[in-house]
Amino acid sequence: MLNLQSVNHIAIIASDYNRSLSFYTQILGMEVISEVWRPERESMMCRLALNGEYLIELFTFPGSPPRPSYPESCGLRHLAFSVPDINDAVTMLERMQVPHEPVRTAPDGEQCCFFHDPDGLPIELVEKRNINA
Repeated sequence: MLNLQSVNHIAIIASDYNRSLSFYTQILGMEVISEVWRPERESMMCRLALNGEYLIELFTFPGSPPRPSYPESCGLRHLAFSVPDINDAVTMLERMQVPHEPVRTAPDGEQCCFFHDPDGLPIELVEKRNINA
């Protein structure tokens, strides 16, 4: 068995670097750690942190195909982020004019809400509820 310690990062390929960078920093609140133009690959690479922890690498590559989404295909299904209050988070999405699905409650009592990044990658916000209360 591997001695895994944590997730190091999640790599996302964007069709429009500036649009996605704006989404991940201004909507999701991540901060840029570094940005690098890689001329040999004609590619931007940006490292993003959430609450000071390196989490996402945002890439561009020329000619990348669009993300298959519906029907869902094998591979990464969505990113999920914890929030302290799902209703506050949904209100903020609405203020920022980000379309989202209705809040729903999972069988385990968690409330969640889905929306998409600029390239259609589903993002889930999750508020854990104490189902025994």
